[in-house]
Amino acid sequence: MSIAASFNLASVPGIASGANAQTANPTGTIRSIVVEGNQRIEDRTVQSYLLVEPGDPFDRERIDLSLKTLFATGLFADASFEKSGQDLIVRVVENPIINRVIFEGNSAIDDEKMREEIEVAPRGIFTAARVQDDVQRILELYRQSGRFAASVEPEYKPLEQNRVDLVFVINEGPVTGVRSINFIGNESYSDRRLRSEIVTRQSRWWRFFSSNDNYDPGRLEYDRELLRQFYQNNGYYDFRVVSAVADLTPDQEDFYITYTVEEGDQYTYGDVQVETELDKLNASALRGALSIKEGDQFRGDQIEKAIDTLTYAAGVAGYAFVDITPQLDADPEADTVSVTFAIDEGPRVYVERIDITGNTATLDRVIRRELRVAEGDAFNRVLLDRSRNRVRALGYFKEVEITETPGSKPDRTVVEVNVEEQPTGELSFAAGYSSVDSFLFDVSVSQRNLRGRGQTAIARISASQRQQYVDIRFREPRFLDRNLAAGIDLFQTRSDFSDIAFGGFETNTIGAGVNFAFPLSENTNLGLRYRLQSDELDFADELYVINDSDGTVATQTITDDGGTPDDPSDDVTFTQRIPPNTDPLPDGTSVVDICSPAFQDPAYFNRQRNCRNERAEISSIIGYSFNWDRRNDPIEPTGGFDLSLSQDFAGVGGDVQFLRTEVSGAVYQGIFPGVRASARLQGGLIEPIGDNEGIRINNRFFRGGSSFRGFDVAGLGPRVIRRNFDADGNEVGIQRLNALGGKAYYQGTLELTVPNFLPEEYGIDTALFAEAGSVGMLDEIDEYSFIETAGANGASVVLTKSAMSLRASAGLSVGWDSPFGPIRFDFSQILRKEEYDRTETFRFSTSTRF
Repeated sequence: MSIAASFNLASVPGIASGANAQTANPTGTIRSIVVEGNQRIEDRTVQSYLLVEPGDPFDRERIDLSLKTLFATGLFADASFEKSGQDLIVRVVENPIINRVIFEGNSAIDDEKMREEIEVAPRGIFTAARVQDDVQRILELYRQSGRFAASVEPEYKPLEQNRVDLVFVINEGPVTGVRSINFIGNESYSDRRLRSEIVTRQSRWWRFFSSNDNYDPGRLEYDRELLRQFYQNNGYYDFRVVSAVADLTPDQEDFYITYTVEEGDQYTYGDVQVETELDKLNASALRGALSIKEGDQFRGDQIEKAIDTLTYAAGVAGYAFVDITPQLDADPEADTVSVTFAIDEGPRVYVERIDITGNTATLDRVIRRELRVAEGDAFNRVLLDRSRNRVRALGYFKEVEITETPGSKPDRTVVEVNVEEQPTGELSFAAGYSSVDSFLFDVSVSQRNLRGRGQTAIARISASQRQQYVDIRFREPRFLDRNLAAGIDLFQTRSDFSDIAFGGFETNTIGAGVNFAFPLSENTNLGLRYRLQSDELDFADELYVINDSDGTVATQTITDDGGTPDDPSDDVTFTQRIPPNTDPLPDGTSVVDICSPAFQDPAYFNRQRNCRNERAEISSIIGYSFNWDRRNDPIEPTGGFDLSLSQDFAGVGGDVQFLRTEVSGAVYQGIFPGVRASARLQGGLIEPIGDNEGIRINNRFFRGGSSFRGFDVAGLGPRVIRRNFDADGNEVGIQRLNALGGKAYYQGTLELTVPNFLPEEYGIDTALFAEAGSVGMLDEIDEYSFIETAGANGASVVLTKSAMSLRASAGLSVGWDSPFGPIRFDFSQILRKEEYDRTETFRFSTSTRF
């Protein structure tokens, strides 16, 4: 590899190759100083840099120092002194002024990035040394991006008035990759295992989304530290990296990286003690709180975790300032490490200043209001940890780090909150595939951090086979500058349940709501809401021919010749309904919908009961939600639990009266690094209030789809079915008709996040899941059965199935954090179902963030 950098300065007009100081015999007195050759710089400015002035003697040493002073300003390319009689002549050649800075040949790094790194700029002074320094800065920038073969050639274009255009001609060269990573001295772990523990990766064709396979010498030092941590976390207390060498391949396109390591022996913990003289701390109790046990394998990271545990315990006991010093005593002969944690009360320290960095979009005050400490407060590690979790829980940042640096005095500290913002806007769509409805589609646009103020705005428009949905929401997390969240919601929904719910109905809902939420404690909050909506329900037309005289279903007698027209012995006579498409209709009959007041046949009373729901109603609903969150991390919890309880009461005015209750709780546990388990239980119940006709179908619970993987939307629970029988009374088939929804549901979900052994840069995560539960309970008026048809060829019976029998499914969820947005695939296997349930085996969803 060759790295070239040179200047073409030889042809710059008027720039001499050196400087000449010509002075006469240093006798006599300087009468005047005359400046020649200057164009932009005034005479007085040049004279101010000199160490002699009129009236001084012609001192050779002082004139030599004046010459050096002129060159040190960087304003002049050449300067000389000459004695003319009693006058001192100062001749100068000014350095050119940079008119423009131009980059040519660059594509991997844009102009703005390089302008941030270099020092030369338009209207600045052109000097060879400064330009050469910037050449090195540009080359370093390319080295950091993995292009070690890059070269930079600075050129200039002279202009009038002693100006130049400075041009950096860049040859970027190929990306310098990592051809192989090898280890020498490793016996306990293979090269492949150690490669997985470092950041640098070997160059492979599939790593086109990653830059970790580009050689970076700075990353090499970081990898050395990662290797040390890995070995120490597996008991190798004496481990060290002897050397890390990068050799350029002969074709100058890649590097060979070789680590030489000394593993040493594997250590276990020896004696583990806690020492303290603080009154409120019991050393024995603190020792029992530690996860480190004598005889366990030594792990370096457990030392830091133990310090955090002791710091937290001291904070709970009232000691906000403690110094915890771990003293490690290694015994190479026994291969043990004894640890003593010495706890002393540290000096009282106060927060001098809180600096927030990295928030390019989010306002400072949005972050500060989540912090549990303020400037001037006593420093408290426990409160800082809570602050970090609260900031992470906002969901606006990919990373949140809180560090401390010394303040202006020994008892002062500066808290630095560094965040890395992530997209909070989302343009999402969801698609799914089921065994019944094939594909479905949903689109929404949301911004969870509007204008960087923490406000949430959502506009959702959904169009699918069953539903058209418009929803506009806005939420202000600090209403009236108080610790009170407030929001409004406007929505309209048109739903077609013609193939889901019994009777086939459509709903049109339009409404608005307001909601408020405020904290009750550090881990609990209460939400209040009110919603006013209009629900119009319209059942699909079910046409019958009726007798005008009494409203009963009109029938006709049909005679079947039995296959032998001239032999009446095998003739069969039966009665059936007159089809509504009969033309012409018999006299005295007409076609009506089953919900028409003219339809009065008592044999169809069960069907007509659904017509009671075909009306428009106003629902006035007030509710609350109680949330208790004790998770140790709001994004990827490995411990703790959360619990929520919500109730809605309909009946504060309006036409609908019911009480709906839902509860949900989950526990989380980290098992191994990268392996997390969670278990969630949830359930709901809705009951009518007062003397009414039960719960309308549009207010019942429906489960399935994304809410119960493995089952279609509304795929489990109460359903109307049709059983078909042949002429001998044998069942010949069952037809799933439409879902009815239920007044109650329960569900349990187990999920285990597991490693997939794919390269981390793929951004793919996998989880195993199992779900079990059911939906059921109907009012008596909504359960029925009747014979739909009967004849010589068989019969059909329509009936309601509403048992809350257990359903279960299990499967695999695969998530991919793709360049286009997060994508998730759910593959399901049904473990337990009823014969009338609707199932699906695959579901796909994705979103694009901005």
